[in-house]
Amino acid sequence: MQVVPLTPVPSQTFDVQLANQSCRLSVYQKSTGMFMDVFLSGTLVIGGVLCQNKNRIVRSLYLGFSGDFIFVDTQGDANPDYTGLGRRFVLIYLEAADLPPGQG
Repeated sequence: MQVVPLTPVPSQTFDVQLANQSCRLSVYQKSTGMFMDVFLSGTLVIGGVLCQNKNRIVRSLYLGFSGDFIFVDTQGDANPDYTGLGRRFVLIYLEAADLPPGQG
């Protein structure tokens, strides 16, 4: 498990190395919620995923991404909002070993 640092802005895109994978993450707020795109070595793995508290982002091994992401509300049970990113709402990268067998 690893915390991925975020800042409380409505839209951000950044590169990060996770489990020897070159990743680009985009996290952005819309009127209907917060969404996330995951790129692996420049290729979109999954895009436009609605971010919800403790609900995995990638979810599927066949996409070729090792591990997964979840947002965690550190003060309750709300879905993430950009105003609390990095403080109340934390993005966590789950390594394959952190996931149930066959899901990471």
